Amino acid sequence: MADNIPLHPVRSLQKRHEYYQGRQSRYQVEDESLSLDEMPLMMSEEGFENDESDYHTLPRARVTQKKRGLGWFVLGGWKLLCTSCCDWLTNICRRRQQLKARTVWLGHPEKCEEKYPRNAIKNQKYNLFTFVPGGFVMAVTMIREALDEFHRYQRDEEMNSQFYSKLTIRGKVQVKSSDIQVGDLIIVEKNQRIPADMIFLRTSEKNGSCFIRTDQLDGETDWKLRIAVCCTQRLPALGDLFTISAHVYAQKPQMDIHTFEGTFTREDSDPSIHESLGAENTLWASTVVASGTVIGVVIYTGKETRSVMNTSNPKNKVGLLDLELNRLTKALFFALVVLSVVMVALQGFVGPWYRYLFRFILLFSYIIPISLRVNLDMGKAAYGWMIMRDDNIPGTVVRTSTIPEELGRLVYLLTDKTGTLTQNEMVFKRLHLGTVSYGTDTMDEIQNHIIGSYAQGNSSHSHTTGSNSSTTPSSKSTLSAPKVRKSVHSRIHEAVKAIALCHNVTPVYESRGETEYAEADQDFSDENRTYQASSPDEVALVQWTQSVGLTLVSRDLSSMQLKTPGGQILPFIILQVFPFTSESKIMGIIVRDDSSGEIAFYMKGADVAMSSIVQYNDWLEEECGNMAREGLRTLVVAKKSLTEEQYQDFENRYNQAKLSVHDRSLKVAAVVESLEREMELLCLTGVEDQLQADVRPTLEMLRNAGIKIWMLTGDKLETATCIAKSSHLVSRNQDVHIFRPVTNRGEAHLELNAFRRKHDCTLVISGDSLEVCLKYYEHEFVELACQCPAVVCCRCSPTQKAQIVKLLQQHTGKRTCAIGDGGNDVSMIQAADCGIGIVGKEGKQASLAADFSITQFKHIGRLLMVHGRNSYKRSAALGQFVIHRGLIISTMQAIFSSVFYFASVPLYQGFLMVGYATIYTMFPVFSLVLDQDVKPETAILYPELYKDLTKGRALSFKTFLIWVLISIYQGGILIYGALVLFE
Repeated sequence: MADNIPLHPVRSLQKRHEYYQGRQSRYQVEDESLSLDEMPLMMSEEGFENDESDYHTLPRARVTQKKRGLGWFVLGGWKLLCTSCCDWLTNICRRRQQLKARTVWLGHPEKCEEKYPRNAIKNQKYNLFTFVPGGFVMAVTMIREALDEFHRYQRDEEMNSQFYSKLTIRGKVQVKSSDIQVGDLIIVEKNQRIPADMIFLRTSEKNGSCFIRTDQLDGETDWKLRIAVCCTQRLPALGDLFTISAHVYAQKPQMDIHTFEGTFTREDSDPSIHESLGAENTLWASTVVASGTVIGVVIYTGKETRSVMNTSNPKNKVGLLDLELNRLTKALFFALVVLSVVMVALQGFVGPWYRYLFRFILLFSYIIPISLRVNLDMGKAAYGWMIMRDDNIPGTVVRTSTIPEELGRLVYLLTDKTGTLTQNEMVFKRLHLGTVSYGTDTMDEIQNHIIGSYAQGNSSHSHTTGSNSSTTPSSKSTLSAPKVRKSVHSRIHEAVKAIALCHNVTPVYESRGETEYAEADQDFSDENRTYQASSPDEVALVQWTQSVGLTLVSRDLSSMQLKTPGGQILPFIILQVFPFTSESKIMGIIVRDDSSGEIAFYMKGADVAMSSIVQYNDWLEEECGNMAREGLRTLVVAKKSLTEEQYQDFENRYNQAKLSVHDRSLKVAAVVESLEREMELLCLTGVEDQLQADVRPTLEMLRNAGIKIWMLTGDKLETATCIAKSSHLVSRNQDVHIFRPVTNRGEAHLELNAFRRKHDCTLVISGDSLEVCLKYYEHEFVELACQCPAVVCCRCSPTQKAQIVKLLQQHTGKRTCAIGDGGNDVSMIQAADCGIGIVGKEGKQASLAADFSITQFKHIGRLLMVHGRNSYKRSAALGQFVIHRGLIISTMQAIFSSVFYFASVPLYQGFLMVGYATIYTMFPVFSLVLDQDVKPETAILYPELYKDLTKGRALSFKTFLIWVLISIYQGGILIYGALVLFE
């Protein structure tokens, strides 16, 4: 299909150059605003090979510009104009204060020139002006919304009234979170939430750094390392922060949580000290201190903090059923007016006809179901009560009582990964050495090998460890053993040692006072040791080496120590560390054995990156595939021994590259790459991220119910793909299409064409590529993605998650549901038509912001299949019954007036009618609230029944007309019977 599209012939180079020079300025302006529909996506790749700018000259396929005349205005243009005017007035009234960069004086908030927002959390939807007009519409609705709003206020107040220690000249003072100002010096203890965006000044940790948990901000539960400002960390005492004259320059508030630009300046020293500040010196609000006690200066508060800027404003959610009933009510009002006009016309427009017209409108007003809203609200309150009382889904809370029937109309489910589908608990499962593989049941063999390796005595061990893979510490005792046994013994020893050394894990010891490194007394007891790292995978590996006998007992920036099964301490000097990046997918470390002086370069990383670095082997690719199919996350571990000369040469080149001004990162990468050659492959490890209980059957049930599942995560691409496979989000017979990273329009064009040729495959795309595609090809991309059975978006920011939800709503018009458990999921939950929060390890922020709160992911099955079905079916029947009830009376009134010469006389007395609309017809209404068309067990056993609900057949114009005909028939029979008996 792609090859059939005609392309413009490629011009000669000179002509083409002139042609584009002339057109360039025009396209630079047009490029951003080109209507996406005007751009034909399919195009042969040869065209791009010939000239990558040729897609500019493609013919415009679909022209969307419409002429705006009287017809446009009548057919809906007036709506657009009214909306635009309202938006303009709203923007004028709500004009935002302009965000500016600021200079913050340490401990002197009064020096701030600008007035900054209060540091208060606000999740409420209304204020006095927005609540009162809506409140008068219906008393019942008003009371229910007021109660919901009061609960939100209570939750916000709970967060805002938490106390923190503020450092002043007179000492420590306790202040409420909401009273913290820009410039305050705040002390945050371990496991305490950081109340505002701060610059990290001091810590109780000796190495001047601390770890923070950012799961409420970006959804990642791995701990992040933060470094204190050197100038303030070196001050002898805490009180010295007030004796110095220092200030922080901070850029204007932004949404990006990964970058920060600022400067720390100390003015009372000669010369004045200037220190540049980056993201590693920041402590963002809503993160939690994981180690030590920290002191920071507040730079942003309230709505200017990163966490609030990444949270969308909560919208007032209206269910699809309510919108459908509104449409029917409009149709009924039109019918009321038409019927009244017909009556007056049949009367012959005699006398004051307009008075008769109004009289008829009042007589037939029962066509408009005024009590519908009250009945529906009572029904919704009952559904919410039933959901919370269901013993099969304990702990479920209905926080928004207006939309329970939305649970029965969902087509797209957007879910977080970490903590929602997975427990985020890593367990070491497999070690593969090429010829032999060890699982959980054979780990004791590895332990015996390690004990044997180090049992030879300190002297022999220090001379032989790490010199060569064929030389082992136990060579003397195993001379009589077979040669294979000897090599396996040595390879296990090398592999375990490499895993114990190649990482970024720090052991921390808890003392009764504050967190300290127990270096003075060497008290490396296992009970009070915890490991901190930026990745749970690394912690799982180090914990595993501890379980087999080789324990990491201490680490700082320049050294680390391992403890053998016999209690001997092995010291190592850290010469270089090459951290893991999403581009390189590998992590490296160069260490010197302090006892033998030998230098070793260890590396570990993804098989994709490591396969070209290690020496030739015939098993790595196959075993990686096997482990991936088991749902394990694989890491390849390799080693290279270096001589002193080799290392010195590398260090000189490495330091030179780090000082270069131009292309620094490229030069540094090139120097490191020179070492990454012909490395000795040691082992392959497999770690499992345990899934939540019953995730697989629940996802299978949702898929059978016709719900398309999109996984949106801030995690790495490899991890996301692995979990998608292990959770059966991707079924066994489906392919996975990994969308290549794209940075510009041309690359996005080609990659979308490549993706269009794939059928029935799961799409995996990163946040950066997604942004490029949405910028140029929003319509085409969403159209293609919606055809996929499942979509995985990795490296997504909280704002991107919400953006994806809104895109699906706009382009498909279908109902969306978002489910998550962390603070980074709040925007997505609030943007979706139905938001579900899980109370998990990442706190309660998501569950408090959601419409429904559950305790486990598996509960979503029953929530949708049973309660969603019942709520929708019951509300649809209830709504139509209330309309039917009013239509019967109006039919009787119409026939009565027709028979008696079109007299505008009421058929029944006023109080009789009030009773009819309330007490007399109350029981049918309650019976519909308790109605059940399918047993809960059947609804769960046959999830395919749910597909029918999404089509909206329980409430449509067809069912409405059937109810109207029934009303006319019943009303006609009643009045006819009455007339016959009257005669």
